[in-house]
Amino acid sequence: MNGFFVTGTDTDVGKTLVSSWLLTKLDASYWKPVQAGVMPETDSSVVRRLAEIEPDRILPEAYVLPEAIAPHEAARRAGIAIDMAKFVPPISDRLLVVEGAGGLMVPLTDTACVIDLATELHLPLVLVARSTLGTINHTLLSLEAIRRRGLPLAGVVINGPETPHNRAAIERYGQVEVIAEIPWLDVVNRSTLLTIEPELDLMKLARS
Repeated sequence: MNGFFVTGTDTDVGKTLVSSWLLTKLDASYWKPVQAGVMPETDSSVVRRLAEIEPDRILPEAYVLPEAIAPHEAARRAGIAIDMAKFVPPISDRLLVVEGAGGLMVPLTDTACVIDLATELHLPLVLVARSTLGTINHTLLSLEAIRRRGLPLAGVVINGPETPHNRAAIERYGQVEVIAEIPWLDVVNRSTLLTIEPELDLMKLARS
């Protein structure tokens, strides 16, 4: 299986946006294993709308939980027991873009976090980081967790207004390459996402 596992340094850093961007650049399918929160729409719905891809490239979630909170708590409140054995990627002949929930250390069960799911899937990680204040600490901590597990790392995508000194610090102290920078977009759709060019070879990274 080739593709990417898209994770973030925090919640609301732009994982779904980056997933949509990747799908405009690659003939890939999208999979959100755990969806926590369904209003006003799911991440799968957002990705399909922004990337304007065919419905069959959106693969069904393993779990859809009503509340937009950490999955372990959303599952508890819904009376659902998340079973890590059910996180088997649907069969697809395309590259696969998998979007995690929150950051790497967000709990899924009493004993497993998002990073454990990433470990099982064996996909190169795309770490999404905001560009603004606080990103250096959050990004370096996330990189440390990835490397401690020995997980494959494709690189970092920085999301938000251009902040060169933060990018330079992430590259220097994190010893990591930046795949792309996505600025604030007044309009977010397939056309505007297509204008953002990757700085690295996405196909090569997806097959690493």
